[in-house]
Amino acid sequence: PQPAPRPAGAADPAPWPGAPRPPTYAWPPPETPAEQTTRLRPVPSRRPGRTAAAVACVVLGLGLLGGAAAGTWLTGESGPEAARRDAYAGVRELWHNRPVDTLFPPTLKGDDAGPGGADRVWNRIAVAPDTDCAAALDPLLATALRPVGCERVVRATYSDATASSVTTVGMVFTEADGEAMLALHNRFTTEGLGKRRDLMPRTLPAEGTVAEGFGSGQRASWTVRIETDAPVVVFAVSGFADGRTVEDPRPATEATEAGATSTAAQAGLGHDAQGIAERIGGRLRTATTAPATEKDG
Repeated sequence: PQPAPRPAGAADPAPWPGAPRPPTYAWPPPETPAEQTTRLRPVPSRRPGRTAAAVACVVLGLGLLGGAAAGTWLTGESGPEAARRDAYAGVRELWHNRPVDTLFPPTLKGDDAGPGGADRVWNRIAVAPDTDCAAALDPLLATALRPVGCERVVRATYSDATASSVTTVGMVFTEADGEAMLALHNRFTTEGLGKRRDLMPRTLPAEGTVAEGFGSGQRASWTVRIETDAPVVVFAVSGFADGRTVEDPRPATEATEAGATSTAAQAGLGHDAQGIAERIGGRLRTATTAPATEKDG
């Protein structure tokens, strides 16, 4: 059948025979993102027990650190202060945990320790058992040392190489700390207590030796040293070995002065007291590390 005629002026939508087909438009594929990500590893399932243990460790660690910091803040102690306190405690125990030869060696050598820089040698002739302050010190000296407390006193007596002089040296182990020892040292220095005759240390006579007649009347020179780096007071008192009485005893600081003319100065007894006290004090300061078998001072 023939198609119905179109109205005049109407366009024919059908292609005419042999006309080219309209082009087919190709749409571009979706844009691929430039950044590529790797495949994520699977997340392990949570274990409540392990998590709780980790939290407990963290809390405990923080508690310990906080406690240590709080303790340091409350006590005001630092590392050096604690070390000093421990060192004081160690020295305080030396009188009963070290051999007598460590504290009072059989021989003390004093290079340049005599008058005019002469060398001196002192030999130990007696050692007393440890005792308390009341038995070893004059009452007034014991009173002067009371602020630092008295734990124990140890003493020994030496003679010089010619056996013409004798010297008793002793150590008072105190109960004080560093501040108290420094305060006592300052008091002895400012008030001149070490030069007072009524604070002169007692002697240690020894029967059957050259120090047998070494009593209070034979004291010629003395020294009292308040140590500040150890809880100890070191003292020494010297005299003649023949038992003679000395009318004008002098402290070692005066008897060792150049040009001094006292009996103690001319006989070198001030040098004996000072030299022996210095060496015993020096050995004490190194006793915690020095070999116990060391013989020379």
